Amino acid sequence: MAQRMLACTPCHGEQGRAAPDGYYPRIAGKPAGYLFNQLRNFREGRRHYALMAGLVDPLSDAYLLEIARYFSALELPYGPPAAMAAPAGRRGETLALKGDAALGIPACASCHGSALTGVVPHVPGLLGLPRDYLNAQLGAWKTGHRRAQSPDCMAQVVRRLGDDDAAAITLWLAAQALPGQSGPVGKAPQRAPGSIACGSAPELGGATP
Repeated sequence: MAQRMLACTPCHGEQGRAAPDGYYPRIAGKPAGYLFNQLRNFREGRRHYALMAGLVDPLSDAYLLEIARYFSALELPYGPPAAMAAPAGRRGETLALKGDAALGIPACASCHGSALTGVVPHVPGLLGLPRDYLNAQLGAWKTGHRRAQSPDCMAQVVRRLGDDDAAAITLWLAAQALPGQSGPVGKAPQRAPGSIACGSAPELGGATP
């Protein structure tokens, strides 16, 4: 599998560590369910990038799951966060860790884990990602170029975020170093009653040949 996955390295870097340009994210160590569902999203048109769609279009669910499990199992150290041109303010930290009840914006940590390193099997971590990538994904959700299973909770959150708040979140996230335990956790924090509903991702065992 390592030999077959060399086709991913021109964009996602050696062993999926991420490319230096800021637009191709790290995929090593991400939850297998998340990677599997993103591969399916590219194949089924919920995410739009012609190169990725062309690569995964002929592949079965079973093979996509094999790819996802390969990259998920790569436990590689993260580098330090990139230097920021401006300091990360408190607004981004507040939104990431506490949200804003008045605006109906939940904390990023309520889904992505209290340490923001992701939750197995389906929720990715937000730390260790370049700010350009984070900005691009929020923009893609806002414009409908990125979607998830319905109900798409991220699309709902992003629509409530103003441009300044979105910029504050991505600046703060990109400036954070990874904790010593950088992998996804096994359980998300308790979500508040009335939280935005998220669509169910397909179970990993349900991949079809």
